[in-house]
Formats: sequence, C-alpha cells, structure tokens
Amino acid sequence: MSKPLIGVTTYVNPAAWGVWKMPAALLPAAYPALIQAAGGLAAMLPPAPDPASARALVARLDGLVIAGGADVEPARYGSEPDPRTGPPARDRDAWELLLVRAALDAGLPLLGICRGMQVLNVALGGTLVQHVDGHTGGVGVFGRHRVHPVPGTRYAALVPEPTDVPTYHHQAVDRLADALIASAHADDGTVEAVELPGRGWVVGVQWHPEMGDDERVMRGLVQAAAPRP
Repeated sequence: MSKPLIGVTTYVNPAAWGVWKMPAALLPAAYPALIQAAGGLAAMLPPAPDPASARALVARLDGLVIAGGADVEPARYGSEPDPRTGPPARDRDAWELLLVRAALDAGLPLLGICRGMQVLNVALGGTLVQHVDGHTGGVGVFGRHRVHPVPGTRYAALVPEPTDVPTYHHQAVDRLADALIASAHADDGTVEAVELPGRGWVVGVQWHPEMGDDERVMRGLVQAAAPRP
C-alpha cells in the first residue's frame, strides 16, 4: 500500500544559507520527520494567492497539517489587537483559512498544530484569547505541561491517559466554534485539543507533537489519510 501524502503549511520568510540570502519556504524539519515516522510522506505548502490553488492542492493530498507559527491576525475574528499580539502574517492567514475550508469541504483528514488549531477555530467562527501565561518555557524555549483528554472523543481514543506535552504558545481558544468540541484541557482549563465530530477526521492540538516522541496524534492523521483498499 502506498504511503499517504500529507501536506504541511509553511512560511515564506527571508533566510540565509551558504552564499545565498533570499526568501525561502520555511518549515522546521521536525514536522516532516514526525509525518515520516508516523508512516506518511510530507509535502511543503507555501502560501499561494487564490482559492483555486487551495482546492487544487486539497484534491491531490491525502491529509493536511496546518503547522504552528505566528499569531492569527485579530481582525480575522473581529477583535482589536492586544499590545502583546505579534505582527500579522496576512499571506499565511489567508492561505491557511482557504486550505482549512477547502479541506473541510472535501472531507480531507486535517490536523491543526498550535497556531493550526487556532486557525481551525477561527475558520469555523470561533475567537481567540490573545495572551495567556505559563504555556512556554521562556522566549524560544518549549515548555511542558499536562493535558487531560475528554472521554469519548477522537483524541481520547488515540491518547486515553493524561500526558505531558511540549508547548509553546501565548494565545488560546476563547469562544470555541459551534461546530467544534473540546477534546483535551490543561490543568488551568485552557482548551488544548479540539475536534469536529461527525465529519471525518479533523483534530487540532494546542501543543507541538513534532517536538516530542509521542507519535499517536500524527499516526491517527496518517491512518485516516491512508488509501482505502
């Protein structure tokens, strides 16, 4: 059986390597490494300009990962920016919202990671808290904290026990989109995982599974994306 092709969103940012300094599509190597370890093939998806591109890509993929990254621009969910909210990545916001909607329309298995979970919530009409404390290990340092699965959810079927996860975020779900349900929480009550019941395999996690050694969530996506015999 062929391995499922999993697309992963990226930035386009200035970068330097060798003698070169120019814009590059950027993705931490831990993302494709986790996809490969879980049994999939990884393809990078830099921002593209139009809805047709999103639909065309979704039609060729077996699964989609919306990766972590910058804060979603508050205007996307009808809020004014908090002073602690980072600068917008408008091209990426627009692209990932298009991809999420195209994936949902097509029934494509989807996993949102950190920012990706927030994009999923915003795409479906939810809002975000623009600053929370205690969910990083410091500037540029991943922290760890415990998350507790909600019994009966898809996430709990994958990871039935409380686990310590690698985390780096200062924003979180505020109003959960009506279509989503919470499937894990932190000790402080922060929503740490969400899912879309009854419409295929759609899960978001607020932490960074690619920075740990637990493959179960990514393996769930890859298995959902695997071609059926």
